[in-house]
Amino acid sequence: MSGSKPDILWAPHHVDRFVVCDSELNLYHIESAASPSSELKAGSLRLSEETTATLLAINSDTPYMKCVAWYPKYDPECLLAVGQANGRVVLTSLGQDHNSKCKDLIGKEFVPKHARQCNTLAWNPLDSNWLAAGLDKHRADFSVLIWDISSKYTPEVAVPTEKVRLAPGDSETCSVVTKPLYELGQNDASLSLCWLPRDQKLLLAGMHRNLAIFDLRNTNQKIFVNTKAVQGVTVDPHFHDRVASFFEGQVAIWDLRKFEKPVLTLTEQPKPLTKVAWCPTRTGLLATLTRDSNIIRLYDMQHTPTPIGDETEPTIIERSVQPCDNYIASFAWHPTSQNRMVVVTPNRSMSDFTVFERISLAWSPTTSLMWACSRQLYECTEEGKCSSSLDRDIATKMRLRALSRYGLDTEQVWRNHLLAGNDDPQLKSLWYTLHFMKQYAEDIDQKTSGNKGLLVYAGIKAITKSSMGTTESFRHSWTGSDRQADIVHFSSEERCLALQLCGWRTKGADADMGHFLNSLEQEGEWERAAAIALFNRDIRRAIQILNKGASTGKGNLNLNVVAMALSGYTDEKNSLWREMCSTLRLQLNNPYLCVMFAFLTSEPGVYDGVLYENSMAVRDRVAFACLFLNDVQLSRYIDKLTNEMKEAGNLEGILLTGLTKDGVDLIESYVDRTGDVQTASYCMLQGSPSDVLKDERVQYWIESYRNLLDAWRFWHKRAEFDIHRSKLDPSSKPLAQVFVSCNFCGKSISYSCSSVPHQGRGFSQYGVSGSPTKSKFTSCPGCRKPLPRCALCLINMGNPVSSSPGASKSDEKVDLSKEKKVAQFNNWFTWCHNCRHGGHAGHMLSWFKCHSECPVSACSCKCMQLDTTGNLVPAENVQA
Repeated sequence: MSGSKPDILWAPHHVDRFVVCDSELNLYHIESAASPSSELKAGSLRLSEETTATLLAINSDTPYMKCVAWYPKYDPECLLAVGQANGRVVLTSLGQDHNSKCKDLIGKEFVPKHARQCNTLAWNPLDSNWLAAGLDKHRADFSVLIWDISSKYTPEVAVPTEKVRLAPGDSETCSVVTKPLYELGQNDASLSLCWLPRDQKLLLAGMHRNLAIFDLRNTNQKIFVNTKAVQGVTVDPHFHDRVASFFEGQVAIWDLRKFEKPVLTLTEQPKPLTKVAWCPTRTGLLATLTRDSNIIRLYDMQHTPTPIGDETEPTIIERSVQPCDNYIASFAWHPTSQNRMVVVTPNRSMSDFTVFERISLAWSPTTSLMWACSRQLYECTEEGKCSSSLDRDIATKMRLRALSRYGLDTEQVWRNHLLAGNDDPQLKSLWYTLHFMKQYAEDIDQKTSGNKGLLVYAGIKAITKSSMGTTESFRHSWTGSDRQADIVHFSSEERCLALQLCGWRTKGADADMGHFLNSLEQEGEWERAAAIALFNRDIRRAIQILNKGASTGKGNLNLNVVAMALSGYTDEKNSLWREMCSTLRLQLNNPYLCVMFAFLTSEPGVYDGVLYENSMAVRDRVAFACLFLNDVQLSRYIDKLTNEMKEAGNLEGILLTGLTKDGVDLIESYVDRTGDVQTASYCMLQGSPSDVLKDERVQYWIESYRNLLDAWRFWHKRAEFDIHRSKLDPSSKPLAQVFVSCNFCGKSISYSCSSVPHQGRGFSQYGVSGSPTKSKFTSCPGCRKPLPRCALCLINMGNPVSSSPGASKSDEKVDLSKEKKVAQFNNWFTWCHNCRHGGHAGHMLSWFKCHSECPVSACSCKCMQLDTTGNLVPAENVQA
């Protein structure tokens, strides 16, 4: 290394010592620094903010160094082999040992027949007495010499004294060995060497134009591959069949099991490489250094094993680190500290550097956050016990709702809000709206022959526009009051339908509010019930409801005061009652109590205090508008309110927009705000026309929800959703995509007897439904050739499992559809795509619960392992 850049080596068995090799050997001891700002000890060097290095020893007795290798065993601990420019290998020490074994070895020289440069040295990791040396080419000599350091000096060939050492010294005290244990690679040059850890007699050498594996048990034979990448051969310490080598700017990765060509080639920068090294503490991490560079490039090789044992091409993640600002001459990984290295610059300044791991983040489908750093895995999960249902992530909410079969109740549609937890007033309003739409659409379709039922799903905005010009006005006095003041309200058939959708009316023309008000009282909504009674001109009923609410244990005692105020109502505009109510209503906290007094103190036809009370439910404001606004006022108010609902993404606005394009816009705002594609999917499937369902946004929500269910492993729930979707949207039902065909004629076994493609008889009509009354179907309907036999029961496919010997009762009960049986899963045809063996699905599942190989004799195929999802269990089946 005289005249070349310095190199650095870590001690094999002392994690706090390393050697810097240049024109001399310098041994350093590394230790933790007291603090970054503390003063250094005399003779210490700062390597980083946490570590310093102290010089322990210097050895300058071995000039003309070209390569150095540290003895791999613990004793002697500081023995090094030095390769010189004339090909000699000298054993030296750093003055740390004084036992007899070390004294016998220090100064020992191993001399080749012909002098030429020693390029590389490698100690055998299993037999530590063997030292391999790689030399330059000589036409009459070998380039790979394996020395036994324990051999004695027996001078078979006279060696001139002046050639024993290049440096002056006492030649009589030196022992010289001239006969190597093995000689390899005649008439060639050896540029790099490394022993293969799996066998002590296998040596990998980078020769002049090839990589060669020498087996010392038979030195006449070798395995080699022609390549230019012969420098710096090194074995991955975690994967002994993986080797790296380089040539100029390229790194070749080899697999010794398939040594014909490199499995991977890494292209570096235009500058030539000077060193490559595997990380001893991290699997598959390779560091490379180019000439005149302050950057070390790292390659993280990640293999993905396949189920049958083969490996795919490794995935390479490349990154660069900069340990220091100056050019780097060499580096060395720390043998035990993870991802730690020491680098040395050409001017011999050093730096202790730790390569921080890439932090890989991953969201689990169950909203857990997982990240990997170093050898640790960290998981961040949502606290289900501490957080309320309103604070949960939307994915958690949708997952819990899916388990409760949310959205699938198509008979009592309003119950879906209970399945969602009954904690979201917008969802409650939505599902009640959809319930009323379904109820009244069916009622209208039964009474009329037209498509008037579709008007219900178009929303109140469309309904009120259709009533323009047909509205009649009426003047009615208060019910149950001595006051004879008349109140103007409006009515039409369409407005009556709108009131029904708002829940204020029931079927028919009966305007009795008794049942609706009783239901509100049972739910404890006293203020709302009283306000609706008042809006329907029944002031006595409103007072009774308030008194009743105040008398209950959970009622508000202020309701008595409000009831007393209502009882003093007068229609005189300048009365003290109107003046006090106008002032005090603003101090009431409940919005329904406020709008009651706002209604009573408003001028006829001007009800802004009621219509624009945002805390009041949308359906109640719309119903009030349908009663007391004329056509022009109503249309203007509905348009304004609809736009507000669309911008806010408020699900209560579905009452206005219906399941139309405006409804899709509203739902889009809701999904953008909440991410709830589950509610969006079920809502749009409830009664939307076909052109709305084909909207790209609707299809995206539906597919996103289906993918979520699959990601959660809710495969049965996803199947239920698909069935639900096909019922409400028949156009979404896909045609048959998979069917069983005959091996002889190629025709479909399921559909060959049908004249209509993909709509023929199912498996249940061929005796595979599990019913003993069905006729057996054991041959192809087209060519009458017999179907294959089950590998376990040896009966032709088509026979139901129940009639096959060995079928247990528990097997017969396995069925995907518990309510409507089409064909039991146990009877399905199943076979391996690799070996083509198979049988009844129930039999195959039972077999592979206890076995890994195919049930057919002499077939060693591991069928179930080929299916990456074969061992997965639906998440619904493992819920705690």
